[in-house]
Amino acid sequence: MSSITTSSPPTRRHYYGSCHCGRMRYIAFISMPSAADGNDVDRPTTVRFYKCNCSSCHKMGFFHIRLPDSPRDFYLLSPLDIADLSDYTCFGKKIHWFFCSNCGVRCFAVMGKGHVVDVDLEAALGKESNGKTTRVWKVDGENWKEDQTGYLSVNANTIEPGQEGLDLRELGQKRWIQYLDCKDYTGEDRYDYPHEGGTW
Repeated sequence: MSSITTSSPPTRRHYYGSCHCGRMRYIAFISMPSAADGNDVDRPTTVRFYKCNCSSCHKMGFFHIRLPDSPRDFYLLSPLDIADLSDYTCFGKKIHWFFCSNCGVRCFAVMGKGHVVDVDLEAALGKESNGKTTRVWKVDGENWKEDQTGYLSVNANTIEPGQEGLDLRELGQKRWIQYLDCKDYTGEDRYDYPHEGGTW
């Protein structure tokens, strides 16, 4: 069953997120409305929200936000050294589920290389540039191809609540949450209820 579609042009906004203790902090640029239905994986233009029923996501309570342009859409503000995070790998040890070693919250998962760079954060946030740069960790955009050479998924549960333009309750009401069968790979993607072993 397909999601409810809309003809509204996508709006790109920045959202702050963090782990519970605040040691991990990030900014994600999310383009709404969601394009879960018919999203072009090679050149996506808006965000996808989904929950899958694999044992990793189920046990971690991971609510995926797949950004349209990961190298441009995700900045880790702290810690800058990814080695300062705890790491759990699965799926052939290709995907790193980084989590805060203090409070245990997982903010994002990544496959691919990343590096620390200086960015004009004010300009990136759509504000008037003050000429200063901020050091951030981001995935490496060189040769990045979603789900092939690179993968990044942000945990929607770690977005700070109350930010304008993103209400997680609304996602269910608009049927923008895609439920995937990544446990048995037999069920079709759907928007009305989870597959066996999945969560609402």
